[in-house]
Amino acid sequence: GSGSGSGAAMGGSASLLPRDALGEYQELTFLSKQEILLAYKRFSELLPREQRENASTTRVPKSQILTLPELRANPFQHRICHVFSTSEEGDDSISFEDFLDMLSVFSDSAPPDVKSHYAFRIFDFDDDGTLDRKDLEKLVSCLTGQGEESRLSRAEMEQLIRNILEESDIDKDGTINLSEFQHVVSRSPDF
Repeated sequence: GSGSGSGAAMGGSASLLPRDALGEYQELTFLSKQEILLAYKRFSELLPREQRENASTTRVPKSQILTLPELRANPFQHRICHVFSTSEEGDDSISFEDFLDMLSVFSDSAPPDVKSHYAFRIFDFDDDGTLDRKDLEKLVSCLTGQGEESRLSRAEMEQLIRNILEESDIDKDGTINLSEFQHVVSRSPDF
């Protein structure tokens, strides 16, 4: 932008994104202008009133992010915050750019390889770059729910993990790496 004030009254437009930021976010994400503006509105509404005009530079605590309808019912909500958070503190707080990344990856416009890359990171509970038995156990537990009636028995869990590894572990090293994971996902379009 030229930076010569466009005479917008302060207040009314304080909660809007700077125009040049909007274009940049559009290039960096799979989101449309509308989606970015809506994301900004939603993000700033997670902040206390007095912080809203600095929404683009303020981090929202994880506890607030977890109140979003998309995440509230998501069994991977904690992992999602962890994977998208760029917080130095390691508290999984989310900046506006983190939030955009998150929405972008989950949007319908994100290509499958981007989606599967993030899914892999979310399922890699110990962040070691592979899905091992422990990760798969946690993954299955998240998916089947924690309720008594839905919980799998030890034997069922074993069987399921064995099946997953049989399907996916191409080099038979007992873990699933990113390319093995993407290969499996590419064969199941409903993923």
